[in-house]
Amino acid sequence: MPATAQKSAHQTAQQQASKILYAESDESILSAQVAVIVKAGPQVITALNRQGDLDALRRETFNLVILGATLSKDDRHHLPYMVKKSHAGTKVLVMHAGTHHHEVDAAIDPSLSMPRILEKIAALLQTPSCG
Repeated sequence: MPATAQKSAHQTAQQQASKILYAESDESILSAQVAVIVKAGPQVITALNRQGDLDALRRETFNLVILGATLSKDDRHHLPYMVKKSHAGTKVLVMHAGTHHHEVDAAIDPSLSMPRILEKIAALLQTPSCG
């Protein structure tokens, strides 16, 4: 198998082994986004609102937590602390342009195309955790 094909196969296997927690406040947006992400390979657990996110973090661990754009500004600010406190090695992606927060590993403008968002998710899943 050529080196590029091996690298691509490794990335796909890594994404499929990854577990993502995705939280939004709007159920229809959550469902639509998750449907696309799941097609790319990772296992995705959904959470509605802040409490759903916290409950999921108590039950299991994740490679990545995505805090969606429909969460309140307060939730997008406080939940990264709670994620890192629960699981230091978990990455946090905030779906909001211009988020500058030391507990956030990446932020992305939610108005970007899904392929660009999927690229960001894949990049975060490929980067080793530091926790």
